[in-house]
Amino acid sequence: MSVHDNKFYAQRAKRYIPGGAHTYSKGDDQFSSNAPDVITRGEGCYIWDAEDNKFTDFALSLGTVVLGHAYEPVLDSVRAELVKGVNFVRPSIIEGELAELLCDIIPCAEMVKLAKHGSDVTTASIKLARAYTGKERVVRCSADAFNAVHDWFIGSTVVDRGVPKAVKDLTLQFEYNNIESLSALFSKYPGEIACVIFEPISFIEPQAGFLQAVKDLCEANGALLIFDEVVSGFRFSLGGGQEYCGVTPHLAAFGKAMANGFSVSALAGRKDIMQLGGIEGEQERVFLLSTTHGGETHSIAAAIKTINTIREHNIIEHIWNIGGLIKSGLSKAAEDAGISDLVSVGGYDCKPAFSLVDVMGKPCMVTRTLFLQETIKRGILMPYIVPSFSHNAQVIDQSMEKITEAFCVIEKARKENNMAGYVEGDVVKPVFRKFN
Repeated sequence: MSVHDNKFYAQRAKRYIPGGAHTYSKGDDQFSSNAPDVITRGEGCYIWDAEDNKFTDFALSLGTVVLGHAYEPVLDSVRAELVKGVNFVRPSIIEGELAELLCDIIPCAEMVKLAKHGSDVTTASIKLARAYTGKERVVRCSADAFNAVHDWFIGSTVVDRGVPKAVKDLTLQFEYNNIESLSALFSKYPGEIACVIFEPISFIEPQAGFLQAVKDLCEANGALLIFDEVVSGFRFSLGGGQEYCGVTPHLAAFGKAMANGFSVSALAGRKDIMQLGGIEGEQERVFLLSTTHGGETHSIAAAIKTINTIREHNIIEHIWNIGGLIKSGLSKAAEDAGISDLVSVGGYDCKPAFSLVDVMGKPCMVTRTLFLQETIKRGILMPYIVPSFSHNAQVIDQSMEKITEAFCVIEKARKENNMAGYVEGDVVKPVFRKFN
């Protein structure tokens, strides 16, 4: 087997990595059988596999690459730090620079603690809320697809094997846009809820007054409001969903787009809460976040350059505009192919959502698999949509021509009542499922 063969690298990975990937959403079960097994490089909104096949990338590393792959100004900032060393026994200057920048642009941020991943900071926010309030129960939103890899969240999903029951029982769930469901939990568990954590804005628009009502309920019951802004940060607005929606939480977690793919995350919040994780004053300590690699200078430099680029070059506006073109393009492509009833397009322009559905309007994994298969054949990788600065109108137009062709295959399969017969391999599966 040639070392330029995708399968060579994929088989090696599967031999040494459970599932063949370090992120479940990158696994084989999330893609059609003809998906590129490995990626070797990226540039702008394009990626290449080991056989040098080129794909237009609409997923951009789970939403982390907001400017585009290998964005040179960010790489220049990273290179400048690499030659000076990347990690030291004492804080670097740019750690404070990034913290100050985040406090300047994020409404809730009076102090900031850096880490590497979104799960780090959402989980740290839970610990901080418990320490601040002296309570143990956590309330999350059932609409959130993912908040953390840690037990407080995973224990509330169907993939809860390995999580102690005592931990599971401490996490409760409420419904988005249903303030009564949250109020009922505060009534059922009086004086026990430390915090409410959820994505303030995602694919569904918050009803008028909903977010403020959640904050009011939290404050009335001595709980903290935490926004999980790992996804919404630096996309809806420079200051995140909280700035866009006009409601300021007590704490917020950021990650993904803040460093254009480099690993850095941030917990931001009110000073009197955040300083519990400090080392000053006569108080019982809270061991909040202490990560060896949290101060890596090259990742921090990437974050500073990315955030300043977003602020200085109207990147947010571009993302909204491009996302709008993608949404309208998908709707037209579906209409042209005669399958508007099988394609659901929604979400915000800056964070579009689409799904392939059955005649009852329910997500259909068979149709989704066929869509992925046929778009990949045509050089499009679109498991989901993350608009970036690297996408432009020409890219969208060219992509929609190919997507229309893929939709036509779906319509042909439907007319023949043979959707599954057109799928050339296994059908994709949900990430969160009880059994493999």
